[in-house]
Amino acid sequence: MPTAYVTAPQDAADDLAERLVTEELAACVNVVDCRSVYRWEGDVVTDDEAILLAKTTDDAYDDLAASVERVHTYDVPCVERFDEDDVAPEFGAWIRDSVA
Repeated sequence: MPTAYVTAPQDAADDLAERLVTEELAACVNVVDCRSVYRWEGDVVTDDEAILLAKTTDDAYDDLAASVERVHTYDVPCVERFDEDDVAPEFGAWIRDSVA
């Protein structure tokens, strides 16, 4: 069962999370504030961001990633997939039931 790891500006994170759940692309999205340090266009940049951890299914992951890329404000949005083999059976069933 995959989890999508997405970073976004803090002021856009809640809207993005709600969109993914409303569109039934994710069963749940955790939003965690963080500070990111990265290289962009030759400079080292520090930004306050949010990490979104979106619980989804194998079938919905590509649509979730496409939705993030379509609406994200960054030129190069971070969308990474983490596959989890050890998911509690009841939690996995809830995710499958919640995602279209």
